[in-house]
Amino acid sequence: MILSPEELRSLVELKHASPHTLLGMHPLGDGSGLVARAFLPDAARVEVQPAHQRNQPAFELARVHDAGLFEGVTQNARRVYAYDLVATDRHGHVRRSRDPFSFLPTLGESDLFLFGKGDERKIYEKLGAQLRVMDGVAGASFAVWAPNARRVSVVGDFNHWDGRFHPMRLLGASGVWEIFVPGVGQGAHYKFEVCDAHGKVQLKADPFGFFFEVAPKNAAIVWDNKKFRWTDGAWMRQRRRRDPLRSPVSIYEVHLGSWQKKSAAESWSYRELAGPLAAYVRRLGFTHVEFLPPAEHAYYPSWGYQVTGFYAPTSRYGTPDDFQFLVNALHEAGIGVIADWVPAHFPRDDWALARFDGTALYEHEDPRKGAHQDWGTLIFNFGRHEVSNFLVANALFWCDRFHVDGLRVDAVASMLYLDYSRKEGEWVPNPFGGRENLEAIEFL
Repeated sequence: MILSPEELRSLVELKHASPHTLLGMHPLGDGSGLVARAFLPDAARVEVQPAHQRNQPAFELARVHDAGLFEGVTQNARRVYAYDLVATDRHGHVRRSRDPFSFLPTLGESDLFLFGKGDERKIYEKLGAQLRVMDGVAGASFAVWAPNARRVSVVGDFNHWDGRFHPMRLLGASGVWEIFVPGVGQGAHYKFEVCDAHGKVQLKADPFGFFFEVAPKNAAIVWDNKKFRWTDGAWMRQRRRRDPLRSPVSIYEVHLGSWQKKSAAESWSYRELAGPLAAYVRRLGFTHVEFLPPAEHAYYPSWGYQVTGFYAPTSRYGTPDDFQFLVNALHEAGIGVIADWVPAHFPRDDWALARFDGTALYEHEDPRKGAHQDWGTLIFNFGRHEVSNFLVANALFWCDRFHVDGLRVDAVASMLYLDYSRKEGEWVPNPFGGRENLEAIEFL
């Protein structure tokens, strides 16, 4: 065995922050060949088979730890090549796939630098779950910001929800953990298994998830929200030419779950709403509809104002494609779409943003700044670059991926004033001694 006892223990105990440096295929230090390692807890036998080079012989990996760590050496090559892992379990079932630890990171230094500065306006194309092809292999990359976590794994229906299969690597000092998993496609369910700053392991929903299970379930679902075929080009061109400050506006506010119902317990879907809602709004002479917060929320009585999935239309009424269908239909009918947007606060659900990596990551540590008195929610730390980036990119995301024409920002007063709904001694003044939340003002 080539690994040191410390390295071996860090892998099998899931304590290595960069497992790609040990797992996968690597040149031997003396240049005499290659070593390959795989951590497959359910495997009885593992073989490395070349993916392309027909003249390259396969070689078997030996089990070097009962937890499921395998290692093998070949002197038939000096340079790392593309390969598959062929794993046979104790029942004789064979699984063949590219090794997830053989791929380079899907985020570059410039991506991480801009995110750290708060300037990556399309960070939703980098973090979360992204369907992509790497080295000719289709799969999904997963990335999440959790700088104080001791370990992060992606778990899902593709790996038995077992964090041992896909521990992620920490990308430098960015706080971003990442992995590419071959073979994962649209519709796969997943969460992040986070070993937090205190060693507590818990499952967390993806902050950048594009689609979620219907509440009370909370797994994210891998989804491509770029494939919808929009037919609202005429509206979008007209919108670019129109001066909104000189155009009449009459807004019809809609709660999608209660506007029309099939029964007391069942609402219309996004697609079922599209035609009747467009016709009704046109008949009454409104220029726009305003959706009460369409983003995913676990607590239905909140009407969407306690968001748990900022990058996902709620799945209660359909898929992201179905929501795009609704917006498209309204645009084709000449109706603009405004969405309620909630950057002021977020709920305390322990599976969502709250203390995401065991620390006050998205919120303030001091409850005088980070806890909302009236709603029992948490207040975003607008002064943290990554948090403001998360929110600014989210606003742009709804306009980009869902063609939303405008956002109505909720609870602005609670953002602007540090003493909002607080008594003397329950709030912290700004650096100048005032009550204005300067970080929130700059964010807005």
